[in-house]
Amino acid sequence: MKANVDSDVCTGCGLCVDACPAVFEMDDAVATVIVENVPEDALNTCREAADNCPVEAIKIEE
Repeated sequence: MKANVDSDVCTGCGLCVDACPAVFEMDDAVATVIVENVPEDALNTCREAADNCPVEAIKIEE
């Protein structure tokens, strides 16, 4: 599974980093993905981060 953050849409709220720090980090004012493939132990929290993104900036590729 891969995650992607649309930096043009991201508002930098940080919810994704709080939910899944293994995959996301803040870079200036927006979130970025720090791994190419989501680790097995972070699959559920990564999906949670995408589901909870208030502007739907996170897309998941299964």
